[in-house]
Amino acid sequence: MKDKLVRTFFSIPVPEGVRSVKKLFYKSMKDSRGEIRWVRDYQLHITLSFLGHTPSDSIDPIIKAVKGIFSNQKPLQLTIEKTGCFPASTRPRVLWLGVSGDTEKLDLMVKEINGLLTPMGYFFEDSSFIPHITIARIRYPQKHTPDINEFLKSSYDGIVFHADRVQFLCSELLPDGAVYTILKSFPLGENI
Repeated sequence: MKDKLVRTFFSIPVPEGVRSVKKLFYKSMKDSRGEIRWVRDYQLHITLSFLGHTPSDSIDPIIKAVKGIFSNQKPLQLTIEKTGCFPASTRPRVLWLGVSGDTEKLDLMVKEINGLLTPMGYFFEDSSFIPHITIARIRYPQKHTPDINEFLKSSYDGIVFHADRVQFLCSELLPDGAVYTILKSFPLGENI
């Protein structure tokens, strides 16, 4: 019998204040032309590494492989500020809130995770890591590309927070959207 595949990723949970910021943008853009699909509040996070389809019998070996990264990393000071989009403002697919602060340490964690899991058969894009929180997605084709210029020019009070854990999550795609299950929560700095 073939082992079940689950979609997995590593992420940092975000503070409650992010929901209020997302709601502000939702209200300001709800009459925008074009279709924008807003991320549900419980799905907001900072993705570190997306593994994709993972055999369920690989979950424990993955946890064992990466736990030292997190137990030897002090908690991080991060600030949620700025807005942005991927890939370009002329045809955006993702609207996001930017993350600043200890981002060099975040980048190092991502490289360490990817470095440990590549020999286990996982492939990671070679692009540079841009820490962000996805708040909305735009699907094509549609008649009108949403005008996101005001969103990109917007400012809001930054949210400073103490990131003290990394979560290993499973994402199950359902008709109403993805549902996340925490496979493991890693406290940062346990060995320090």
